[in-house]
Amino acid sequence: MHIELPKDKRYYSIGEVAKAFDVNASLIRFWDGEFDILKPKKNAKGNRMFTPEDIKNLKLIYHLVKERGFTLEGAKTHLKEGQKKTMDKFEIISKLETIKTQLISIKNEL
Repeated sequence: MHIELPKDKRYYSIGEVAKAFDVNASLIRFWDGEFDILKPKKNAKGNRMFTPEDIKNLKLIYHLVKERGFTLEGAKTHLKEGQKKTMDKFEIISKLETIKTQLISIKNEL
């Protein structure tokens, strides 16, 4: 899964995050309430502002729930039991997917 968000920002709005993940903002809000690893800041109006760390955690949640088919409870348990191990595996998979995309792009240019 590859998402497009500007790298130079400290905070992302829920709209930006939802668009990057191609999901409804309501799903992001729901996951925020369900998963303890998400800790977005809230501004004076109460709008959620997601940090790059939150984005990383959202990628992991998206991977577990949408791509691997975990239930919410299963994903929560998986995260609690082996968060470090899960993050390491997820980062490796993400890097490999990026490399694959780059290789396909190079192949298409030939």
